[in-house]
Amino acid sequence: MSDLFMRSILVVLVVAVLAPSAIAQVPASEARCDQLIKYFDYYGQSRGEGVTDGARNMTRIGAESDCDDGDFAEGIAIMEKLLRGKRMGIPGPDWTR
Repeated sequence: MSDLFMRSILVVLVVAVLAPSAIAQVPASEARCDQLIKYFDYYGQSRGEGVTDGARNMTRIGAESDCDDGDFAEGIAIMEKLLRGKRMGIPGPDWTR
């Protein structure tokens, strides 16, 4: 009986360790793509009328399209170039909004 109990505990521990990694994890590159786009949308939008910054910026839309198509490296590169061009800086990986 003790052997069965120990095996049960071992199975529960293995499941507890492996289960979180099996639950829909977002690849780091996809998360970074989304993070840079959200950062630009929040801080890069001009507040005047008829502006094409923020979510309406065509370069940003292209980067989002690349990210949606799975080309995360290209989307990240475009967003970083856009952020540098706007002199906004690049947020660290821990930035959230």
